[in-house]
Amino acid sequence: MSQPSRKLVNLSLDSALVSQALDLKINLLRAAEDGIERAVKAERERLWRLENAEGIAASNKYVEEHGLPLAKYRQF
Repeated sequence: MSQPSRKLVNLSLDSALVSQALDLKINLLRAAEDGIERAVKAERERLWRLENAEGIAASNKYVEEHGLPLAKYRQF
């Protein structure tokens, strides 16, 4: 797997938190990337739900009024 390209950034972090992380031998770069990755994923999911809210509501309304399509074939 190829390495992602890197961008140099400057961050100011809570010094007590950094000290605790270093005491616990936590890789700050990896921890920061993991946290940013989770934040990006959560924001993309939130935006997707907003962008698709109308379609989701319409689908839910249909199911409420008519039941699940092909429900008679469900085996559970």
